[in-house]
Order: sequence, then C-alpha cells, then structure tokens
Amino acid sequence: MPAPLFPVESSPDLPTHADVVVIGAGIIGAFTAYFLAKRGMKVALVEKGRVGAEQSSRNWGWCRQQNRDARELPMSTRSLELWDQFAADSGEDTGFKRCGLLYLSNDEAQIAGWAKWREFATTVGVTTHMLSGREASERGQATGRAWKGGVFSPSDGTADPAKAAPAVAAALMKLGGTVHQNCAARGIEMQGGRLCGVVTEAGTIKTRSAVLAGGAWASSFCNQLGVQFPVATIRQSIVRLAPVDQSLPAALTSPRVAVTRRPDGHYVLAISGRGRADPTAQLVRFAPQFIPMFAKRWRNVFPGGLEGIRWGHETRARWKLDAPTPMERARILDPKPDPAGVRETHRRAVDLLPALRGVRIANTWAGYIDSTPDGVPGIGELPQVPGLILAAGFSGHGFGIGPGAGHLIADLVSGAKPILDPAPFDPARFKKSMWGKVADF
Repeated sequence: MPAPLFPVESSPDLPTHADVVVIGAGIIGAFTAYFLAKRGMKVALVEKGRVGAEQSSRNWGWCRQQNRDARELPMSTRSLELWDQFAADSGEDTGFKRCGLLYLSNDEAQIAGWAKWREFATTVGVTTHMLSGREASERGQATGRAWKGGVFSPSDGTADPAKAAPAVAAALMKLGGTVHQNCAARGIEMQGGRLCGVVTEAGTIKTRSAVLAGGAWASSFCNQLGVQFPVATIRQSIVRLAPVDQSLPAALTSPRVAVTRRPDGHYVLAISGRGRADPTAQLVRFAPQFIPMFAKRWRNVFPGGLEGIRWGHETRARWKLDAPTPMERARILDPKPDPAGVRETHRRAVDLLPALRGVRIANTWAGYIDSTPDGVPGIGELPQVPGLILAAGFSGHGFGIGPGAGHLIADLVSGAKPILDPAPFDPARFKKSMWGKVADF
C-alpha cells in the first residue's frame, strides 16, 4: 500500500432515496459528490473499499497544465483554480501547493516539442517558461549536470494523494452528503426505460441519477449493462524514499524519471508512461482499439502477468445483483509492483539526483491506470442507460484534473451550464474510428 491513507468515517445508515448516487469514491467521484452537494442535492457516495484507496492515492500527485493535451487543458486550468477554492471554501487540507513543475531535457526534439506546446498554451492564457541551457542547469543544479533546456511551469503544483480524496469526502459530509465505504454498487435498476435505483450490497438506493466513477472497474461494470466501454488498465509501479535532508526540487521530471516531494518529506519516484499490460479477457476484447496507443507507447508499456486476472477487475463475466461480486472479493486493488520496474526507477532517480544515493526505500506499490484508446476520459450520459453518467478512463490524469472533472460532471447531472465544453469527452466517440488522435502526455 502507499503512504498511510487518511481515514474517513462512513455515514451510519444507507439512505433509501437520494437525488444522486455516485459510484466510486476516488478523486473524481468525491469531487463530483461534493459539487452536487454544494447545489443542495441529496448525494450518496458509495465505495466498495475505502475512500481514495486505489489509483487516487497511488499517483504522483501532480496538478499540471504543462504538456496537457489540448482537449484536457481547459479542465486542467479550471482545476488549479478549484484546488485553491476548495481549500478556502471547505477548510479541508488536500496538501495542494503551487510549487511549480520543472522539466529538464537534453533531447533537442523534446525541447522543441515543449516550445511548440508553449506557443499553443499562451493563446489560452497559460504561463510557462522555456529555459535555456544555462537556466535549466541552474534550476536543475541538484542533478550536478548540464542541460540543453527545460520548462518551468510556476502556477502548476502538487497535492497529497494520501489526503485529497478523504478531505473532499469529509467536506461532502459537512454539506449533508453521505459516504458509504465497504459498500459495493452491484448494478442498477431501470423503470420506464430510465435508471431508477442503484443496487448495493447493503440495499437499494432509489434515485433518478447516478454517476459511474469506478476507475479500473468501470468497464466491467458497464459490461453488466450491455455497454462496451473500451479501457485497458496499465499497472504502474511507484517507489517511495525516506525523507531527504537536502533541498531538492519539489517536482522534477526528465526523459528518464520523475521525482516528487510529498508533504511529509518523502520522495516519490516514477517513470512516466512505464507500466505492465496484464493480459485479461477485457484487454483481448478491446485490443484492436488500442493499437494506436500501444504503437505510440511501445517503449514503455510491457507485457504483464497474471495480476489482472487475479484481481478480477477486467472480467467479462456477468454477475448477479443478489450475490457477492468481484468487487466484494477485491475491495481494494493492490497489485504487486513490478520488481524490474522498481529497480530501474530507483536506478534512474539516483543517477539523476546524487543526493538520493543511500536514501532508504520506504516502500513500493503499484496501481492500475484506467486508459482509453485516445488517452482522454469518457464523461457523459450513456444513451443505453438514461440517468447514468459515465466518468472514467482518466488515463493517469484524473488526480490533477479531479476538481474540474467533478464540477463538469455535477453540471451535467444538475442541468447547469457546463464549466467547460464537455464535447471532447463524450463517450460516443468510442463507437467511431479507433484511429483517433492519441493524447500527447
């Protein structure tokens, strides 16, 4: 498991009725429920395990605009504002800080790509600074080497994955919402061609609206409803070091490794995009749609093992609503880290930052990133199930854009004017050509 997750006390009773039921209490589900409750709606947030225990506490913690795909950039920008606003409005601490993100490289093609992105970003009001070789070497002096160039994005930052989703859930309860942990949503009930209830292991909640923010479980849940949602989950491994005495950059990435300081002084190490694709029935089913994605990422995505089958989150089997489901047999996805990936991540980090030599590895963990064929999430009502909003497939970006995504989803549910254009996230796009644009990230 990652660093100790902040605990959340569940609400005592499952409601019989709610205006909205949010399925999944990761960062997306928690922020969605929070923004709905702020509008005076009666909200129930149901989670098969613990709030934030899966990918929402297993990520880098980055909250960035830098190098975002154009489709996600508006959501990223609004999210940074909402991270700040949430702390002021709720009094809860997510650990969010605009510490700035530092990118260093000796790859001239990569530096040119960053410069091209900056030209686009300035047209939408994003501040980012290209660094000359001298400036990059000065900002990256902890590496002890010269760099050809880099980027510093001063308004970007990080939040604490161990605190964030629990903090939002706590704020939700202050607003009158309820949180139900160890309470898996098994399926839905329909009446008159529309959703009329969410069936959980503890009983049914009558409702006319629900949000499926199930992360790595969303595709198998959709399959129960006859909806094909193409997702491949990638198992990424993370290394966490003991606290470091020396002053190092708060958030630094190079072409080979990323290093992030957590609020408790520990450093988290990862390789961008690197992971294992564990073979499952779901992966085989949707493999053709992921050809462009895997073709672009082949240097970092490697064949996996039996972890995916063991955890059961990518099953293609149907389950019953009156019997335990795979979600109740695997309350928290906690896959084994990839030993080779851990060794390589640590080796690269020590090579990048000499101060890390000899620092003890505190722990390692892995998590499943729910990826779509184009690397952009699916957000929108499912036409096959009126009343059910899909919010999944965040492809490793969900933590940082959690507030903006949650606000947008709450807008769609409540009928308010969307905070940003929802069209790029419409799940209907997955029915079209599989050769769409793969996100640059």
